[in-house]
Amino acid sequence: MDEWEPTAPGVLRLPSGRLVRGRGLSRPLPPGPVPTFAVYLLGRQPPAVDWESRWLRWPDFRLPSDRTQARERFREALDRAGTDRVELACAGGRGRTGTALACLAVLDGVPADEAVAYVRRHYSPHAVETPWQSRYVRRFSPAGQ
Repeated sequence: MDEWEPTAPGVLRLPSGRLVRGRGLSRPLPPGPVPTFAVYLLGRQPPAVDWESRWLRWPDFRLPSDRTQARERFREALDRAGTDRVELACAGGRGRTGTALACLAVLDGVPADEAVAYVRRHYSPHAVETPWQSRYVRRFSPAGQ
């Protein structure tokens, strides 16, 4: 299967080399291949898509409603990124998406206190919008919370 183009908008290369795409659902679907797996980070259930997806209840400017489920979704996304085109997306593609990408980076070996900077450097300088989202990432650990 084709993976994401590494230089395509929103594509983040994790330390392991796995590629994941973050995006804002309020914008049109980018040209090129579609995801084969996605995690949607929204306060309400997203519309159906033509690829496999999971919904993680996550109100705008907040944290995931169920942190255990969030960890499960992040682990699944990271695992699937080895064989699938994985997308993580919220409405704007910055706060919740950036936070989730930072958690994936932690699971992939980036120290938690460096993960927000990693995502801001390699995905978007505007990723992770609130102090509590940054704190969530700093406290996120591969072993569990």
